[in-house]
Amino acid sequence: MTQDVIALTPQMPDTKTLLAGLHAGGPDLLVNRAGGGSVVQLCTAAGQALVSVEAPRYLQVPGEVDRLLGSSVHAESPVWWTEARATTAVEKAGRLAGSVAGRLTAVHGGTVWPREAGHTDVVADLADATTTAAPMGVDILTDTAAVVIQGRPVVAATTWLTDVVRNTVRTGRELQILTPPGARLTLPARTLLDGLPSRWVVRDPECGYYDGLSGAVLHWHGGRFVPVAGDGPRIADAFRPRPGAEGERQLLLSIRTVHTADERLVLGGALEQAWRTLTGAPPAGWATAEPVNVPWSTRQLTDLARTRAQQALPTWIVAVGAPDRPAIATVRITRTRAGVEEHITLAIGYGGYEGPVGALPELAASLAAGHDLATMVTQLRTARVDLTTPAHYEPPPVPLSLTLGPDAVADRGLDQGHRVFDGITATRLGPAARPALHYALGDGTDLAAWQRLQRINDHLNERPAGGTSRGSAARVEDVKVERDR
Repeated sequence: MTQDVIALTPQMPDTKTLLAGLHAGGPDLLVNRAGGGSVVQLCTAAGQALVSVEAPRYLQVPGEVDRLLGSSVHAESPVWWTEARATTAVEKAGRLAGSVAGRLTAVHGGTVWPREAGHTDVVADLADATTTAAPMGVDILTDTAAVVIQGRPVVAATTWLTDVVRNTVRTGRELQILTPPGARLTLPARTLLDGLPSRWVVRDPECGYYDGLSGAVLHWHGGRFVPVAGDGPRIADAFRPRPGAEGERQLLLSIRTVHTADERLVLGGALEQAWRTLTGAPPAGWATAEPVNVPWSTRQLTDLARTRAQQALPTWIVAVGAPDRPAIATVRITRTRAGVEEHITLAIGYGGYEGPVGALPELAASLAAGHDLATMVTQLRTARVDLTTPAHYEPPPVPLSLTLGPDAVADRGLDQGHRVFDGITATRLGPAARPALHYALGDGTDLAAWQRLQRINDHLNERPAGGTSRGSAARVEDVKVERDR
């Protein structure tokens, strides 16, 4: 299993302390830099990495340690998070990572996760260790797949994992994340897996390997984990529905905005508006990976996106809310011929009360009026209020509503006589000359809402009726919401 060790310290590990930690393997290990200098590696004499230590991250966002490591880890924000990842190819590499983390907390205070991993001993006789460690920072590499072994309670979209995703895509392999049965995925981690060849592989002591998202029984064949062949998919017993989330809900929003690119543009406003409308407060923090460490700032987000756009690169970020109101989002920002597009996935967890569903028409109106809304699809599901995905069955989401922004309405010629689809009447939002349209599809329990959404989607993907406004906003790809696997 993976050998990740994290030092949580109230003070920033200084250079002297980091050097002391890096000498946990004695003077014969090599020290190399990777990841553009943000990662330090302890290597054998042959240059094979044993432990990779990421640059310390200053967590200023409350609740991030509890969200990713569990409430038993006592580390209040702000706190410095320093992560060491040991190769699984050398048995003593895990002890080396534990010594690196233990030395940091011995000097600066704090705690080590897992608690039993921390110590300050020298881990000797590793310089000549023989390892068949795979390249690209993964645990198993074949011609067809890159397998990453994770033992954390919550698998997050860390800087390391996002780098692995990029390298895996670049080499045309399938990414497979292998975990024990109790592990869960954060929304950003699951988002990373969507849209690319990937599989969440769960190793259960009773039923062997299975897919954590579909439940299909798996086995190792052809250099990767694949479903067991047969007349149909075999579903692992461990994937069967479990009690415990009946009173918990997740409100899911997929929002796309299209902005005119100019120097005055400030990004993140649509996300902040959605957060305020549905939770009563703005996002607590944001970052380009988990854990989220920087307080929310639309200006800083815009500066980052502008810098990356100048390099012809998209921007992908994670945002989180306050611990007492679970909410998390990912945003992908791209520069296109139409302007600047934001693709937002926002999830809000609640239970025991009506929740924010009633505020959706208000949100649709505000996004259409002031945030260049192109499309918004909302869904509801019965699932964990903490917004993580467990390795067992959860009911798929059910559509609640669809909103088309003013440009999409104008381009499709819907603002006059085409507001009704098979009895589904839209609510007109905004000025009559340039309205947005909001379609209520159901209450989140009626499965027929899928058919209603599909009928509207089919109509919208027909040839436009001759609109002349920005063509990009009339694109409706985001309306194609797929059901969970």
